[in-house]
Amino acid sequence: MKQVYNKLVRDRIIEIIEKKGEEPTYHTLSNKEYLAELHKKLFEEANEFIEQDDKEELADVLEVLYAIAKIKKIDLNEVEKIRLEKHQKRGGFDKKIFLETVDDNIKK
Repeated sequence: MKQVYNKLVRDRIIEIIEKKGEEPTYHTLSNKEYLAELHKKLFEEANEFIEQDDKEELADVLEVLYAIAKIKKIDLNEVEKIRLEKHQKRGGFDKKIFLETVDDNIKK
């Protein structure tokens, strides 16, 4: 029985499938296709994390983010520096604040 996946998979998946005696059909993506598939994969993995609330799924989200950073040549140390600067200026999400409205009609 042939199963259809049509999605980006981890690098060793083909090897794992072949070791089970199964025959995968696959191809290597162009950089443009790869980035588009990484974006899809990010949503997929984020949804799996939300549904399962499991640290392994969160690790998958990070793996996809690392791959996106690599193809876009984004230095993750720089990203962490930016995150820390934003955290310092605007805070994090620790206080669980849910903004409802802002009345901008107040005269000063």
